[in-house]
Amino acid sequence: MAGLFETGDPATDEVRAAYAYLGAVTERPTAQLWDLVDMVGPVEARDRILRKQVPEGLADQTEARRAVVDGAGLLEDAQRSGARLLVPGDPGWPDWLLAPLDRPRGRRRDGTGGVPTALRPLGLWWRGPADPATALGRSVAVVGTRAPTAYGRAVTADLSAGVSAEEFTVVSGGAFGIDAAAHRAVLGAGGVTIAVLAGGVDRLYPRGNDSMLRQIAETGAVISEQPPGTGVTRYRFLDRNRIIAALTSATIVVEAAARSGALSTAAWATALERPVGAIPGPVTSVASVGTHLLIRDRGAVLIGRTADVVELAGDMGETAAPPCGGTSTWDGLDDVTRRVLEALPTSGGVAPAEVAASAGIPSSTTRAVLGRLMSTGAAVRGPQGWRRSGGGGVQMSLSVG
Repeated sequence: MAGLFETGDPATDEVRAAYAYLGAVTERPTAQLWDLVDMVGPVEARDRILRKQVPEGLADQTEARRAVVDGAGLLEDAQRSGARLLVPGDPGWPDWLLAPLDRPRGRRRDGTGGVPTALRPLGLWWRGPADPATALGRSVAVVGTRAPTAYGRAVTADLSAGVSAEEFTVVSGGAFGIDAAAHRAVLGAGGVTIAVLAGGVDRLYPRGNDSMLRQIAETGAVISEQPPGTGVTRYRFLDRNRIIAALTSATIVVEAAARSGALSTAAWATALERPVGAIPGPVTSVASVGTHLLIRDRGAVLIGRTADVVELAGDMGETAAPPCGGTSTWDGLDDVTRRVLEALPTSGGVAPAEVAASAGIPSSTTRAVLGRLMSTGAAVRGPQGWRRSGGGGVQMSLSVG
């Protein structure tokens, strides 16, 4: 997975403690905070915040926690629960996966005057033996309602076990319902699954899933951007959804109401140009209203079997563009992928709608292919839009259409 994950030396203790502090001093990362870190580095950024030598906006954001957060203490708390903090620059840090979170910078609606928000986390608390680069190199999110039908549970179990057998890591939120069904199916199949929590990794939630989450922490990973000791809140669940979408190459929604957290995760995946799949259900089922909306109105790909998920998520590592100096060919490309690639310029950029029109392919399929091509390094998304990367061709035999 070279090129997708950081491969340098681990951060020093001081740098790690600084990131622990920075990740906890505000409720969520902000543009001002990341700008300071990018300008002076994490250690100096922490020290300036402690001395209150930062712009007024950042001073306001950090005032409540500035003097009470202890980065080194958080690392000790994590160690006691068997967790560690993965930070930018660490081997396995999923920089390529998380970086797109900075694109859709929103504005907070919590009375702070509409502060621009940078959504990329400053670190991930990681509890479990799974290697980040290996586990996230081939990963798919499976999410859905907390109150599934028997049909939803059965489909989730079959699908999750199936993609696990195809050596995909299944990522979900550890919640009741579809999340738990996905995790348990993978555990039963002996695969790797990751639970992304809305609170600290030392406070497994929900308590009713404590045994399952402990098993995940022993075989895969339980992760969070929230520091140890942090409880859950409604907005932390919503924030968590962006991490699930960012760390996976595709998001699959099994059952969801018209308004649900699972649709929030799907919306984040779409914003990040990652493909979304949805499982259809009975037209009379309230639990399937959300998935039907995704298919009808939001360009989600209808999923009916494991092979559909494999096609949608793509083989990120196996189809990556070769290193500089290597040979490459388009001979193995399916027709749909070839047409999308040929529609991309080699400089500048175009919108997905322009690619779809040029290639003569439905917009939903085009977006899915673009997400896969970005996963392999064959295409990039810049300020001007999508273009072909400079790495030449790429071998990819998976059919998308």
